[in-house]
Amino acid sequence: MGKLAQDYIDVKSEELIELASKIWENPEVGYKEVKASEWTAEFLRKEGFDVTVGDYGVPTSIRASWGEGKPVIGLLGEYDALPGMSQKVKPEKEAIIEGAPGHACQHNLLGVGHVGAAIGLKKEMEEKGLKGTIVFYGCPAEEELTGKVFMARGGAFKDLDIVLDWHPGNANMVLRGKMTAMNTFKLHFTGITAHAGGDPHNGRSALDAVELTHVGINYLREHVTDDVRMHYTIINGGQAPNIVPDKASSWYFVRAFSREAVEDTYERMIKVAKGAAMMTDTEVEVEYLGGCYETLNNKVVTDLLLESMRELGPIKWSEEEKQFAEKLEEKKSNSQGMFSDIGNSALFEGEALDVAMDAFGSTDVGDVLHIAPGSMFMTACTNLGAAGHSWNNTACAGHSIGMKGMLYAAKVMSEAGLKILNDTSIVDKAQEEFKKSMNGKEYKCPIPDYVKVPK
Repeated sequence: MGKLAQDYIDVKSEELIELASKIWENPEVGYKEVKASEWTAEFLRKEGFDVTVGDYGVPTSIRASWGEGKPVIGLLGEYDALPGMSQKVKPEKEAIIEGAPGHACQHNLLGVGHVGAAIGLKKEMEEKGLKGTIVFYGCPAEEELTGKVFMARGGAFKDLDIVLDWHPGNANMVLRGKMTAMNTFKLHFTGITAHAGGDPHNGRSALDAVELTHVGINYLREHVTDDVRMHYTIINGGQAPNIVPDKASSWYFVRAFSREAVEDTYERMIKVAKGAAMMTDTEVEVEYLGGCYETLNNKVVTDLLLESMRELGPIKWSEEEKQFAEKLEEKKSNSQGMFSDIGNSALFEGEALDVAMDAFGSTDVGDVLHIAPGSMFMTACTNLGAAGHSWNNTACAGHSIGMKGMLYAAKVMSEAGLKILNDTSIVDKAQEEFKKSMNGKEYKCPIPDYVKVPK
């Protein structure tokens, strides 16, 4: 095991926790992570990394590198918060500021965990004279599912030989299944206003067009493959019932387990919208917001991460941490979480799990995994019964439970990175598998040049 790397992460643990805590205390939503990106960049500069902020046309992105030559190992940090998820570090639901953002997906831990891995790797490489390059990418707006996609459009990730990616979770596990590809878009309908009671015949309802679009999309569900998911919300439905609305808008996600299925279904949804506009004698404008690829977890890298986790052993929890988690279990969200039935514990205490199931969520990590071979894993950073994007996660992200899971993840990645540096055949095998998985296809960014990075 990489003792020098592990020890250095321990030496720097208080500073890493301080950074994660600062980001937790100052939550910023996607593309607004000004403080988080500045603090993360400054930490890495002090550790001797060559750091630039705002490359690839994305102002809050980071590229921090150290070393020379190959292999080039990529680490994917994030730091965006979720709107409306403010929560104190306590086992009862209580916002710090009602309606304010909070780290309910624990990205304050995610970014800093990858930082810890980077500095641990660097320490052992320096001491042992190991050749290779570490690249930490600070990636904004994962919750928007487009941050890494915009970065890829700007040229990021092309230099990587292999990718290690971690996300906080409620158990220690590697992920072999897929997560879905996705497109997101808005439809804006324009009609003619009129008095809804006095002269409705003179009106052309934009809201009717929205509702007919939804009817058509719901009929479409019968004629797509089982993996397709379509969801929507009305974001503007008019001003008052007695006014025929001349403006109405709706927002859509479409997901599937392949980029091709997403693109096919998206085109059919647009046809439905155009048909609804014809039926209502209105006009429709399509505002395409972006998309991402399905994940493509590499078996070679997954095996490496699993081996590293099992060598490190499980996380050891204190009695206070167990009691905090048990209180959260009493207040948990409706969804109990994937592993809530393991034993009688409120915290995951066992050996790392090998999970093969697919998941219908999406992540822009999938785009990076279509550029270079890599894989994702999780470590326990919240109580077993916590639902995704819940206040339980925000509470644990500011608690020692989250911090302990973060430091453990940093050690897993540093250990896996050192195995790669000491055995170059790992990269060769991962690259060979990647080429077979891509089957001659090349990554094509799903966000065209005309779509601007959100401000």
